[in-house]
Amino acid sequence: MSVPDYMQCAEDHQTLLVVVQPIGIVPEESFFRIYKRIAAVSQVNVRDSQRVLYIRYRHHYPPENNEWGDFQTHRKVVGLITITDCSSAKDWPQTFEKFHLQKEMYGSTLYDSRLFVFGLQGEIAEQPRTDVAFYPSYDECETVEKRIEDFIESLFIVLESKRLDRATDKSGDKIPLLCVPFEKKDFVGLDTDSRHYKKRCQGRMRKHVGDLCLQAGMLQDSLVHYHMAVELLRSVNDFLWLGAALEGLCSASVIYHYPGGTGGKVGSRRAQGGSLSAEAGNRHRPGAQEVLIDPGALTSNGINADTSAEIGRAKNCLSPEDIIDKYKEAISYYGKYKNAGVIELEACVKAVRVLAIQKRSMEASEFLQNAVYINLRQLSEEEKIQRYSILSELYERIGFHRKSAFFKRIAAMQCAAPSIPEPGWRACYKLLLETLPGYSLSLDPKDFSKGTHRGWAAVQMRLLHELVYASRRMGNPALCVRHLSFLLQTMLDFLSDQEKKDVTQSLESYTAKCPGTMEFITLPDGLKLPPVPFTKLPIVRSVKLLNLPTSLRPHKMKSLLGQNVSTKSPFIYSPIIAHSRGEERNKKIDFQWVQGDVCEVQLMVYNPMPFELRVENMGLLTTGVEFESLPAALSLPAESGLYPVTLVGVPQTTGQITVNGYHTSVFGVFSDCLLDNLPGVKTNGCTVEVIPALPRLQISTSLPRSAHTLQPSSGDEISTNVSVQLYNGETQQLIIKLENIGTEPLEKLEVTAKTVNTKEKLYGDFLSWKLEDTLSQFPLKPGKIATFTVNIKVKLDFSCQENLLQDLSDDGISVSGLPLSSPFRQVVKPRVETKPMNPQESSKVGDFSHVKVSGCYQNKVGYQCGTLKELSVLHLVLLPYAIYCVERCFCMNYWFSYIKMYRRICTF
Repeated sequence: MSVPDYMQCAEDHQTLLVVVQPIGIVPEESFFRIYKRIAAVSQVNVRDSQRVLYIRYRHHYPPENNEWGDFQTHRKVVGLITITDCSSAKDWPQTFEKFHLQKEMYGSTLYDSRLFVFGLQGEIAEQPRTDVAFYPSYDECETVEKRIEDFIESLFIVLESKRLDRATDKSGDKIPLLCVPFEKKDFVGLDTDSRHYKKRCQGRMRKHVGDLCLQAGMLQDSLVHYHMAVELLRSVNDFLWLGAALEGLCSASVIYHYPGGTGGKVGSRRAQGGSLSAEAGNRHRPGAQEVLIDPGALTSNGINADTSAEIGRAKNCLSPEDIIDKYKEAISYYGKYKNAGVIELEACVKAVRVLAIQKRSMEASEFLQNAVYINLRQLSEEEKIQRYSILSELYERIGFHRKSAFFKRIAAMQCAAPSIPEPGWRACYKLLLETLPGYSLSLDPKDFSKGTHRGWAAVQMRLLHELVYASRRMGNPALCVRHLSFLLQTMLDFLSDQEKKDVTQSLESYTAKCPGTMEFITLPDGLKLPPVPFTKLPIVRSVKLLNLPTSLRPHKMKSLLGQNVSTKSPFIYSPIIAHSRGEERNKKIDFQWVQGDVCEVQLMVYNPMPFELRVENMGLLTTGVEFESLPAALSLPAESGLYPVTLVGVPQTTGQITVNGYHTSVFGVFSDCLLDNLPGVKTNGCTVEVIPALPRLQISTSLPRSAHTLQPSSGDEISTNVSVQLYNGETQQLIIKLENIGTEPLEKLEVTAKTVNTKEKLYGDFLSWKLEDTLSQFPLKPGKIATFTVNIKVKLDFSCQENLLQDLSDDGISVSGLPLSSPFRQVVKPRVETKPMNPQESSKVGDFSHVKVSGCYQNKVGYQCGTLKELSVLHLVLLPYAIYCVERCFCMNYWFSYIKMYRRICTF
C-alpha cells in the first residue's frame, strides 16, 4: 500500500467502504450532485435489529490499497456504485460491459454493486433489474436514496454471512493464513502443521473476525476477538498483525468512549450507547464464555436484561489512558516493517485525533513528530501538499498554531514548486492566507493600532513578501499594492533603512500601474481585505483647530442675546468621569468658524523615513456640514522632528462641523486617516460651530497714520493710530470711506462719539457730522463704497489757574470712537485709564464724560465682527484682506507754555 489516507480516524474501522465512480463521459457537476446524495446515506439501521451500519464513500480509491483488505477489513472495497449517461438503446450493451469491467477491478472483495443509468428510456429501462437503476434525467431521480438503503442492506447480508462463517469454530478444518501482499513470499515452504504456524493462523483469523464484528455493529464481540488475537499473536511474535490487533482494540474502545467520533465532525455520528450491548444476542459461536458477560442475561433480540453486559464491556474495553498506550505499542510494531509505513502513518494520525479530544496536546505532538519522519516512497507534489496540509490541520486541532502555520506554509510552497509544469499560484496564495493566524498576523491594520506587536516580526515580514510575490504571479497588482502597503504600515518599526527604501521603491512601481485606494478588495473565496491608511507616513502627534484671524472673528451681540441672560448651565456633580478619547475629540470648541471663510487646522507631524518624504494631496476629512478642503503638498526632510503643517478649507454651509481626520497620497497610495485610529494624538476638541456669513467692512480715513501708539492694543483689538494738530478754534474735516469688501450687504449705519475730559470747564463740542447723504447709499452692496464726513472743531475755554499746565499735561482730554454698528447699539463700559495715578494725581481727576462715535454692521444671527473696546487712539485696520469692523477713537492732549499768548495744540 503506497497511498496513505490522511483523513483516517479510529471510527473508520467500523465502516464499510463503498466506491462511487462514473462510467464513460459524465458531466462533473452532475456526477458530484448524485454523489452528494449517495454520500448522505452514511448510517443505516439494520432491519429487525438495533445494530447500525456505517458507510464510508470514496469516489477514488487506489486498487493496490484494496489488497490490504484482509489485514484491516475497513480498507476493503465491499460495494461499487457506478454512474453513467446513456441516451440511446444501442449504447446500452457497451455501457453494461464497462460496468462489468469496473467490477472486475475490485472483484475479489466486492459484496455487491449497482449501476445508475441516466437518460435511457424505453423497453430496456422498463425491465426489472436488481443491480441497475434507470432514471430519465439527473433531475428526475427521487428514489436514489431508497436504492442506496436497499443496496446497503444487501451488503449487510453478505457481511453477516462472512462473519458467521469465519467466527464458527469448525473442528478439524484447517484455518487459512491471512497475509498482507509483501508477506506471501515469506511463507512459501513453511511447515503448516507446526504449532507456531497454527497459532499464527488462529491469531490472524481472530483479529479478522474482530474487524468483521466491528463492521457489523457488534462492538462487544469485536472487543473479545481483539483480546484473544492479541494474546495469540503476542505468543508467536507476529508483530505486524499484533499491531493490527492492538489498533483494532483501540478503535473499538474509542468508539465506545467517544460515540460522537474523533474526525472533527461533531454530531455526525449517532450515539451508540443504547445499541452497543445489543450485538451479543446475535452471536453464534461456542466460545462466548470467553466474554466476561453472562449469555443468559441477553434476550433473543440482543437487548440487555441487566447490567452484566456493561460489566463485561468495561473489562474488555480499554480506558482512555490505555488507548494511547496501545496505540504507541502498535505503532512501534508497525515501525519494524518498511512496507507498513502507510499503516504506521495512519495510526499516528488516528492517535492524534483521539489525543486532541482528550486535550493531551504534548503527547499528540509526539505522535505527529513521528509521523513527519515516517519514510514513504517518493511522493508526488500533490501528495506532499496533501500530507503537509493534514499535518497543519492536526497541529491546529491540538493548539499548536505556529507549528500548524509552518506546515501549511510548506504546503503553499509545494504548490509553486519548480518541478510543477503549471504552478498553482492561486492555491499557494490561499494557503498562505490560512497561515496568517498561526503567525499572529492579521490583514486588518486596526489590529496593529493598539501599540503592542504580537508574533515574530521577521517571520511576518517574510510571509507578507511571499503574499506579494504570489499576488504578482497571479497577475493581480491591486493585491500587491494592498499587501505592500500593509507591510510598510505595520512593520515600519522593524524595517531597516535599506528595507524601507526597497519596499517603497517596489510600492511606487506597482502603484504606477494600479494606485492604492481605500476600497475593500474581495477575494474569490469571499474574504475581504480592508484598506490600509498610511497613518505613519507621516506620523501625526497633535491636531489643533485654529481660531479665525482677529479681524474675522465673530462675537455675540449682547443687545440681541439680552443683558441679563445667563448661558451657564447648572453645576451637577458626578463621580463618573469619562476618559473616552472619542468624547474628548467631539468636544465643542469655544470659538466659531464662519461660512465662506478660510479655516485652518494645524497638525504637528514628523517623517520616520530615512529619506525625504513627499506627501501629495493632503487635506481635511470632516463631517457635519459641506466643507471644501483645499489640498496641500509638503515635503518632509529625512527623519525630521515635529514639523507644523496647516491644512485649510472653506465651510460652505452652517451647523456643527467635526474634523475626523485627514487624507494623503504617499507613494501612489491614497489614504483616509481617521483621528480615532491614531494612537497618542493630542487634541483640544475637533467640533466647532459654523455660523452664517457676516459682512466685511474696510474703513479708511483722510488723516495720516500716527507715528506712535498712545495706548497698546490687546489681543482682540483691531487698531491703528492717526493724528492731527489743530489750534483752538480751528476746524478740519475727517473723511471716512466705507467699503463693502464682503459678500453680504450692509444695511444700516450708526455713528456715536465719546469725548472724555478730566476738567469740566475745559469741555468743548469737538465732533459733528451728518449721515443723511451716507445713509442714502444704504444698503451698501458688495464692492460699493460710501463716505461720510466728520467735522473736528477745537473749542476750548482756558482759565488761568495755578498748575493748570501741569494738570492738562498730565490728564489731557480724550475723545474716543467705537466700532460702527447697526441700530442694535453696542453697550460698553467706560474705559479704564491705563496710566498709573498716585494719590496726589487722583484728587485732580474729575469724572469722565463720554460721547460715543461708533458704527458696526451685522447680520441677523446675533454676531458682529471685530472687537468693541474703547481705545485712547484712533483705530484703523489696514490689512490685505477683509475687515469686519474698525474702531475710531480720538484723543486730545493739551498743554501750555509760559509765553504771553497761549498756544493751542491738539493731537489726534
